[in-house]
Amino acid sequence: MKRFFLILLCLGIFSCKGDQSQDTDVTETSTDTLNTEDLIPDALKNSKPVILNLEEANKLAELPLSCIDTEYPNKLGQTLENKDALGEPSELHPAFYGCFDWHSSVHAHWSLVSLLKQFPDVEKKEAIRESLKNSLTSENIQAEVNYFNREQSGSYERTYGWAWLLKLAQELKTWEDPLGEELSANLQPLTDIIVQKYMEFLPKLNYPIRVGEHTNTAFGLTFAYDYAETTENSELLELVKKRAQDFYLKDDDCPVSWEPGGYDFLSPCLSEIDIMSRVLPKNAFSLWVDDFMPQLKDEDFQMEVGEVSDRTDGKLVHLDGLNFSRAWVFYRLANKYPDTFGHLKMLANEHISYSFPNVAGDSYEGGHWLGTFALYALKESGNTPKA
Repeated sequence: MKRFFLILLCLGIFSCKGDQSQDTDVTETSTDTLNTEDLIPDALKNSKPVILNLEEANKLAELPLSCIDTEYPNKLGQTLENKDALGEPSELHPAFYGCFDWHSSVHAHWSLVSLLKQFPDVEKKEAIRESLKNSLTSENIQAEVNYFNREQSGSYERTYGWAWLLKLAQELKTWEDPLGEELSANLQPLTDIIVQKYMEFLPKLNYPIRVGEHTNTAFGLTFAYDYAETTENSELLELVKKRAQDFYLKDDDCPVSWEPGGYDFLSPCLSEIDIMSRVLPKNAFSLWVDDFMPQLKDEDFQMEVGEVSDRTDGKLVHLDGLNFSRAWVFYRLANKYPDTFGHLKMLANEHISYSFPNVAGDSYEGGHWLGTFALYALKESGNTPKA
């Protein structure tokens, strides 16, 4: 019966579609008077939040700065049409050739933009600006467009790299700085290609990909949703909403006890929750969680951190990324619905506290990408001080 009412809610019969701010539930406690500290289990109250301050921002900036011009080692992930398709990474991808692979280079650029926006006085601000300006030229972006237009590049970076490209585009579009406007305009032809690829691919995807690595469908939908919402791209936004509900609305009892997989850097269960928290209004989302992962509402809910045995192993270190990606979902839920999920903040703190001390001094196997995951999690925490 609950499933029936949830479907009715999402069809709009109870007027739940639209502005979520108008979707209230009289049975829930007002967040104006709620002390979310009371919702935190005693066992987790000792987990202190990591604060992204200027000192930490300076450390995190070193990671993308040191890798976006590092061409080797490099994982191209390329399908060759013929021998002429071979080339040096910097020839094939003059904008995004560093940081080991294309998607890591893209989100390294996102990290630099995000840090500049949050901390205009970051120590190496001029080096960051110069690096961004050198990478994201119109000529370099046109070469990236040409690569995506190759005959064998139709599925290149689908959808993980696509998602991060749209996150970079979103960050540039909301940067109130002449450089941000210039780089956003330069990036736009590639952004348009990626949006079009989403529009073409999502209707053809009959079944979602539920894994803890790059091809996870829910993750790809989440960043596409954020971009579409920010840029008011209604066509993409409605498609993402539709496909998310097609894929996940009827899901029950996510097997969270199966997590984590040995190479996971995303949680299949939490990634699904992340996108559904965006596309469903408050009451509908609450009903959906009751079926999908009801234990998440339990004030004593626990999820052990992913433990890393060898940070020099490029696959095993994925589990540090898992801790950060779990944390950003926990933080987002706790901040959006503190009356229901406020207790998840301490669980997020626990996950970040395990992995964050290892980021700045990490080997290249993790250092070329983990800083981005840490930064995104800390941004979602709401603990970043005003610059």
